[in-house]
Amino acid sequence: MVADIRPEQMTIALIRQLKEGDRTGFLKLFLDLRPYDQAVQYMEIPKKHHQLILEWLDLPTITEMLPYLKPDEQIEFIRSLDPDKAIPVLDLMQNDDLAAMLTDLSPEEIDRLTGQMLKEEAESVRKILDYPAETAGRIMTNRYVWVHEDYTVGQTVEKLKNYSDYAEYLNYTYVINSDKQLVGVLSYRQLLLTDADTPVRDIMYRRVISANARTDQEVVAKQFARYDFVSIPVTDDDNVLVGIITVDDVIDVIVQEADEDIEMLMASGKQIDFRTKPVTAAMRRLPWLILLLFIGLVSGSIISGFEDTLSQVVALAFFMPLIAGMTGNTGTQSLSIIVRGLATEDLDMKTAIKVVLRELLVGVIIGIVCGVLISVIAYIWQGSFVLGIVVGSSLIITLIIGTLAGTVIPLVLSRFKFDPAVASGPLITTVNDILSLLIYFGIATMFLNYLT
Repeated sequence: MVADIRPEQMTIALIRQLKEGDRTGFLKLFLDLRPYDQAVQYMEIPKKHHQLILEWLDLPTITEMLPYLKPDEQIEFIRSLDPDKAIPVLDLMQNDDLAAMLTDLSPEEIDRLTGQMLKEEAESVRKILDYPAETAGRIMTNRYVWVHEDYTVGQTVEKLKNYSDYAEYLNYTYVINSDKQLVGVLSYRQLLLTDADTPVRDIMYRRVISANARTDQEVVAKQFARYDFVSIPVTDDDNVLVGIITVDDVIDVIVQEADEDIEMLMASGKQIDFRTKPVTAAMRRLPWLILLLFIGLVSGSIISGFEDTLSQVVALAFFMPLIAGMTGNTGTQSLSIIVRGLATEDLDMKTAIKVVLRELLVGVIIGIVCGVLISVIAYIWQGSFVLGIVVGSSLIITLIIGTLAGTVIPLVLSRFKFDPAVASGPLITTVNDILSLLIYFGIATMFLNYLT
């Protein structure tokens, strides 16, 4: 069975069928795979065989597989298709998937491709592309079933049957009035359990939760998580129903947003994956690293400014990496917690204050525990009680400040509508390094007479 064949074995078997020109054998293996696995196998097979694969596959298979490729791979895929296949595939694709694929193309190329599509499908795609990127309008589809509030249950069920091949989801049926405004929603379960002659307005749920077409996609994802939806209606500013968003698209949004946050937390810029070329990966990382390099020079200047203190008490140098490293680590921990929390919860002033106070207390507890521990170690190691006090008190203060920095900076950025993930881990670490050295050498200088 295909399910028992490992992916790498499947790739070898498919390549063998292609080399032998065995169309029947290839299709038997390939069509037993799920669309996602088909896409994976297509990209694993050498490009010299791609043209033959496209000749052998039928339109439905191509259409189902295509959304699982990356956008640049999708464009290359469409360009490889014969025109008599390419345009029908575009017509058959879900409009939200097609709009996502066309996003990075030039306006001229978008017009060229959509200009050859069915007029109704092309207009739907253009409407989606008119909405700002990363909004509800960009990830919605117009392939859904709606009914007028004057419909009966029997008429609604009949319409669902007629549009079963067209609609992406039949879990919910949306009810509109004469002005095409959203006024209610019905579940398929309600329709099955209600008499056919019953008007839908008598059984529909009127308090419909919807998303405005210009709502940020992250907000929509939170609505799905909060209410356990499988789809949600999208309306314009006049409450006119313009589309729906399905859970599979929201999962894609969650993955995309998580990837972006991780990239910014690590200061790696644009997406870097296993297939990214070394030069490309380096160029995407360099801008942040060069900026941090110059900021890091401030640390050197701080040490230079306390040269006299360091020359008189050389033992202070032993604890510099520890102080800076611990402060950066605790700041990054707080940053990760706050960014993750902001991605899943709505932030108000009361919540923000509560979080800051909690992290302050966390910083105090961590600081006292680590500070007392390093004080004892410094005293035993160097035999100086005062040095232990200097190192311990410095660590307490810097850990508190580091924790607060990792908490407050992303909260402030979020308050002013900036992505909190831009307060990247390396940036927080570098800033905390500077602050920790200032505090450490400042305290050491105050106790210099007792250290020498």
